[in-house]
Amino acid sequence: MSSQILSTMLFAEKIRQLREDKQLLQRQVSAALEIDNALYCKIERGDRLAKREQVVKLAQLFAVDSKALLVLWLADKINATVVEEKELALDALSIVEQSIKK
Repeated sequence: MSSQILSTMLFAEKIRQLREDKQLLQRQVSAALEIDNALYCKIERGDRLAKREQVVKLAQLFAVDSKALLVLWLADKINATVVEEKELALDALSIVEQSIKK
């Protein structure tokens, strides 16, 4: 499994779980997002990252807290960026954390 796929499993697994809990088909979700079904399938498999506005729409569709879903989405984006830089990632994230707290 590629590092990109591994890095996006948090969000992908969550939206798959939410879709299945709502007993929706992938094509129903892709229609609600107004995107091609193949693209949604890639997002749900973790092969592609969703756009922020799509995450908000998914939260509305699944009737879940958008902040919680956005946090998973952002964590995946960050992880996808730093996954290849394991020796530097934690130091970089620490600097970012300090910068955000200012």
